[in-house]
Amino acid sequence: MKNIVILISGGGSNMAAIVRAAQRDDWARAYGAQVRAVISNRADAGGLTFAREQGIAAEVVDHKQFAGREAFDEALAAAIDRHQPALVVLAGFMRILTPAFVGRYQGRLLNIHPSLLPAFPGLHTHQRAIAAGCRFAGATVHQVTAELDHGPILEQAVVPILPDDTAATLAARVLAQEHQIYPRAIARLLPTL
Repeated sequence: MKNIVILISGGGSNMAAIVRAAQRDDWARAYGAQVRAVISNRADAGGLTFAREQGIAAEVVDHKQFAGREAFDEALAAAIDRHQPALVVLAGFMRILTPAFVGRYQGRLLNIHPSLLPAFPGLHTHQRAIAAGCRFAGATVHQVTAELDHGPILEQAVVPILPDDTAATLAARVLAQEHQIYPRAIARLLPTL
């Protein structure tokens, strides 16, 4: 079985979209794949409850318990590796990962970013797009590399920026598209793993 481990930091709406797609489209039968575990760096992440309700292993590796980024990444990798992942999926995981961690899962580590990369890497993407006068925004699924919010693009969705948009209204429309493209990008990748 190709195990998928999903990393979250909060509510886990993208994780839930992936889990629902895996159930709906029977990834176990179609690709020999399953969402095996959800791991958060925050014990209060709401997505952990959803994962447990779905019968998925849910764990916490609290970044605050470690002296530095390298020690946290080592503990996180140990937790991930217990599930023998074919794929590691960042779904609202709000930690910058070390190059060593990224290298360990190279080619098997995905992220979704709420902009049309390479535009607006980093934080506050919606406000930055509005402030720049962009007519379109969107989301990008990409393979993770050591460079933040860069790496081969697997899928994108385009969302128009409306004249009365705020960062919050734009974010809501982009998130709806994220829930569509992330599971689709994963499903396309699974046969190649």
